[in-house]
Amino acid sequence: MNQGVIRSIRDLLVTVVFDDISPDIHEIIIIDETKTPLLVDSLQPGGEAICLNIQSDRRLQKGMHARRTQKSIEIPVGDEMIGRVVDALGAPLDGLPPVKDENMQHRTIFRNPVRGASFTASTPEILETGIKVIDFFAPFVKGRKIGIVGGAGVGKTVLTMELIHNVAQAGEGVSFFTGIGERIREGHELYETLKERNLLTSTCMFFGQMNENPVRRALIGLSAVTLAEYFRDEQGKNILFFADNMYRYVQARNEVATMLGQVPSEGGYEPTIFSDVKILQDRLSSTDKGSITAVQTIYVPADDMSDPAVQMIQHELDSVIVLSRSVAEQGIRPAVDLLHTTSSLLTPEVVGDRHYLLSVQVQSLLQKYESLKSIIAIIGENELSPIDRSDYAKAKKLIAYFSQDMFVMEDLNGKKGEFVPRDQMLKGVEEIIV
Repeated sequence: MNQGVIRSIRDLLVTVVFDDISPDIHEIIIIDETKTPLLVDSLQPGGEAICLNIQSDRRLQKGMHARRTQKSIEIPVGDEMIGRVVDALGAPLDGLPPVKDENMQHRTIFRNPVRGASFTASTPEILETGIKVIDFFAPFVKGRKIGIVGGAGVGKTVLTMELIHNVAQAGEGVSFFTGIGERIREGHELYETLKERNLLTSTCMFFGQMNENPVRRALIGLSAVTLAEYFRDEQGKNILFFADNMYRYVQARNEVATMLGQVPSEGGYEPTIFSDVKILQDRLSSTDKGSITAVQTIYVPADDMSDPAVQMIQHELDSVIVLSRSVAEQGIRPAVDLLHTTSSLLTPEVVGDRHYLLSVQVQSLLQKYESLKSIIAIIGENELSPIDRSDYAKAKKLIAYFSQDMFVMEDLNGKKGEFVPRDQMLKGVEEIIV
């Protein structure tokens, strides 16, 4: 009863045949001879279970025996997880002993979004980031989702680290950092940065970096969200959830889909791309008990903003901060494309009339600046009308004003970071455009 045998092995894909009752999808089955856990991905007729080798164990052989556990992947949840760095299975990566979980609750990482998760506060609460370009163009609102979009090497991770530094330091809730398929070095640097600034005492870190197999990279986001949901629902806490990089989540799911032999959809992505993204994003939501404010970086392959995966993730976000290579090449940091950065939260109801009207004026000036650039390249700035010349100069000042030195880069460039309060930022914009 509940016994099976390995019929075939193809890379991380293991087919196990059960004679009696087939296991459930997402159930963990154990190989008796090696104690290797396998995750059931799908079921086929004839008692076949298509399983994923979570730990890349190469000792598995055809004919080995498997048994059901009637459990899924579960991670310990509770205050003991704060300050720790763990993998998708809740195992420590920080060199410290495993979390003592005998008396802790455990939760499966495969959960449905809670009912009522669309709850939003009647009066939006703006969180100051101290980063002028974000506070002005993409206000950071509690319980909403912000995306930092850009190609390779334009500063997505640096901007995320600065947000963690500025917002988490002032927050009374719990911060989460989830590394999905990114560089191990970046994870280590972030850990050391948080340790130096005493922020680990309120931070949980989950890593499934690029050295991990695609199964673990695809699971790490679900594990992190499971713990965040616990703090939100059981302790009523406000969560700051940072994910770097959401595109790598899609990429990991894509690799798993390729192993499973699924026929790719548009752009070569897995056929389940919509549901894969939607399931994770719907769990990053707020309830009347607590909130999850999510900041996600999204890698843009070959700087192609029309990529189906990039578009899919953007549809789930309230604000999209676009980082541009052409802006980065001008030496402007953060390298934000001011015209293509958008936010559905930039309304009078959320930011107030003063901020909203300023944003309309600034966008108008920046649009004019773009159209004048090509004219100036031909006839020169002196040939413009006095009004056009004045508007062009104001736009240049605004672009310079929204560049800013960052605290997390102090050790590298020797320039002191700055935190600009929202009111001071608005006053600075007013002084330029009046």
